[in-house]
Amino acid sequence: MSVSTSSTTVITYSPAIEAEIEHLVGVMAEVGVNGRIPHRWLAIQLLEGDTSLLETIANGQHTAIESALAASQSRLQTHFGEDVDIAITDARYQRVHELVQEVISRPPAVTSLSDRIDRIIIHKWLGIPIFLALMYLVFNLVQNVSAPYLNYIDGIISGPITSWVTALLEWVHAPVWLISLVTDGIIAGVGGVLVFLPGLLVMYIALAILEDSGYLARAAFVTDRFMAKLGLHGRSFVPMILGFGCNVPAIYATRTIENRPARILTGLLIPFMSCSARLPVYVIFGLAFFPHNGDLVIWSLYMIGILMAALVGTILSRTVFKDSPPGILLMEMPAYRLPSPRRVLNYAWEQSASFVRKAGTFILAGTIVFWALMNLPWGVTSTRDSYFGRFSNTVAPVFAPAGFGQWQQTGALLTGLLAKEMVVSTMAQVYVGEVDSGGDTAVPPTFRDDIQQITLGFVTATIDAGKELLETLTPGLTLFATNNDGQETALTTALQAAFTPLTAFAFMIFVLLYIPCLPTISAQVNEFGWRWALFSMFIMLAVPWTLAVLIYQGGKLLGAT
Repeated sequence: MSVSTSSTTVITYSPAIEAEIEHLVGVMAEVGVNGRIPHRWLAIQLLEGDTSLLETIANGQHTAIESALAASQSRLQTHFGEDVDIAITDARYQRVHELVQEVISRPPAVTSLSDRIDRIIIHKWLGIPIFLALMYLVFNLVQNVSAPYLNYIDGIISGPITSWVTALLEWVHAPVWLISLVTDGIIAGVGGVLVFLPGLLVMYIALAILEDSGYLARAAFVTDRFMAKLGLHGRSFVPMILGFGCNVPAIYATRTIENRPARILTGLLIPFMSCSARLPVYVIFGLAFFPHNGDLVIWSLYMIGILMAALVGTILSRTVFKDSPPGILLMEMPAYRLPSPRRVLNYAWEQSASFVRKAGTFILAGTIVFWALMNLPWGVTSTRDSYFGRFSNTVAPVFAPAGFGQWQQTGALLTGLLAKEMVVSTMAQVYVGEVDSGGDTAVPPTFRDDIQQITLGFVTATIDAGKELLETLTPGLTLFATNNDGQETALTTALQAAFTPLTAFAFMIFVLLYIPCLPTISAQVNEFGWRWALFSMFIMLAVPWTLAVLIYQGGKLLGAT
């Protein structure tokens, strides 16, 4: 059997591209590039951005070809208004489409529902606004729908559970220090984090719905052009999205990126994606200082994280990673479908269970350690005189220009290096302990009262959450009378005495952007090495401190408080 090679299918590109291909071929012939590699093929590959092929060309020929290539790409960029590789790829797919039309007969095309929806969802100009609007809806749901359950759980933990455990320990004649460890340390610390489980559950359900419906694949397509401007690989979108859940698996997800420089750059930017562990900080400060605009504040924090990642990514891609070749995203768009309740709930359950396990192990251990540091040396009457308070007080002046230079605030940031949930846990131990230290002269509730509070409180929280869900899904309509009573917890009350709205926002900005937790740093070391992990830590200290200072000092100049 013989194969005829007399006819060859040649893809003819647009006149503008063909002119630049011929120009590069002429330059190659002029400088005497080895003819073993077809000059036309080489010119096309170089225009697409595969600069690694320059290594096949003799060193003396590099300068002329690189100069001609840069000029050609600049002219094509101006002509098409988009990346050259996209224009070349479009031409290839157009040729494939023509060949298919020549050999295959099909019935009249019927536009599918997914295709009709995609005309809007992934539209060049509408795609990004739709993406931002959906993200705002998600954070609106997180803030509003979870708030009634947050108040309910906080009341149960600080009320019946604490009183029951205290009574049990006193009944067995436990020493005072053990009662303090269990109530002021373990229950206040771990409980202060578990309070925010409903918010995380809402977020996981929302993200699972977007994934199972097929939208997240479209979000990757919509943001790919933006990612390419940052010098990121097309596959970087998936790890970046995972970063909103947890930075650790997101770092390991960069393994799908073949190009190592692109992997490292993606890994450096993932910590700017606000992980779910930071959400409790946003929620508690939102309730305390922005009760009517908390959803907007939380949404703005996530957007600021994305913008800072874009800024840092742009700088790094043009300096440290300037020689890294660009990547191309190739993916199949799944058809739209109704999310499966089983898959959505399974995903939300697995993620929430992981959070609870983390609170029950890592955060529990950290809470016990920091309780000990706050009570050592034995006999101290003020937490500020403890080892923890002394060290925090020493570091505190560093954060004074940003408006949160108190030792309690600094201490919370230091414990946040272990796990971002520890920020809220530490504040619950420090601030709430100080607020409650004056004693409570009210008549303690009976066991019957506690059971009634637990039962009726859950029913009330569920009804209120249902109302908030309907209000959130019907923007512009007021379906229920607004009632802001009972929206404050013990911690929000304590924070209002220690922060102002301006310092609270600057503090949230710092929490959003500063060094990720130790497990994330460990993942960076494993994937990229110590040098890049230390470089990431430097960035994640310099950027948040600078931005927090600018916000606080700028706010003061404008008269904000």
